[in-house]
Amino acid sequence: MSTRSERHVPVLLQDAIQFLNVRAGSVIADCTLGLAGHATEIVRRLGPTGRLIGFDRDPEALELAKIRLDQVGAELGSEAPQIELIGEAFSSISSHVKPGSLDGILADFGVSSLQIDEARRGFSFMADGPLDMRQDTRSGPTAAQVVNEANERELADLIYEYGDERRSRRIARAIVRGRPISTTGQLSRIVASAAPAMKQDKIHPATRTFQALRIYVNRELDEIRLLLEAAPKLLKPSGRLVVISFHSLEDRIAKDILREYAHQGSFEVLTKKPVTASEEETDRNPRSRSAKLRAAEKTVTSF
Repeated sequence: MSTRSERHVPVLLQDAIQFLNVRAGSVIADCTLGLAGHATEIVRRLGPTGRLIGFDRDPEALELAKIRLDQVGAELGSEAPQIELIGEAFSSISSHVKPGSLDGILADFGVSSLQIDEARRGFSFMADGPLDMRQDTRSGPTAAQVVNEANERELADLIYEYGDERRSRRIARAIVRGRPISTTGQLSRIVASAAPAMKQDKIHPATRTFQALRIYVNRELDEIRLLLEAAPKLLKPSGRLVVISFHSLEDRIAKDILREYAHQGSFEVLTKKPVTASEEETDRNPRSRSAKLRAAEKTVTSF
């Protein structure tokens, strides 16, 4: 029987490895460790003098990643690099990494398959579970607290801003009427009833609302900004920054910040257009369909 880590398929794996330019002796930070799909391939290329620093604020994901990376380390034996795993949000990277010490930074902003596939984590409307959505289950408000405690205007604003949902006011009104709400199935039914799918829609009517709540609960966009703002000080000259986004809000932040760095002359953008998955990859892994990879290289000695 395969484990969850074995079933996990990392998105744009070969492209990410190529743009990171991983070499023996490199020091690489994988800021979104997940189930170690990207990290496993990085570790195999680092050699005994290399180092991987992995971040994930999801304790369960970190535990599973450690098991997988320990297995890889055992396979490599004396050729295994040093591996350090940190159970915190990647926005804390400056507290753990010395300035100018990294050859590469990788961040895959997608929700891990572990979180999506486990109904008890409350990320998906595909199976009924408690309405949680926290990546770090040890702290912070749950999605249930948000939908039950925010007022109608606050709900409408966050659903519109983070979900790009044009029918946000109608959905917010229905949520307030339907409270208390405690499960993903309950919320999904309320949203679908208030804003049913239209003929041209290719996604479930609750998709954007669930996305908005997840982003809000986990402060995802703030986390991304903090990481990208820290990256220049942490990378060595010629160090690479590689980010993978899954929706327009994430990608816009990455695009704008990398463009600003290029305008300042501190980075060279390596991807004039975002790299997307091939037809073969999307057939094999449908979740890769919306992935966009952007990469840049630091060009100055200080920032």
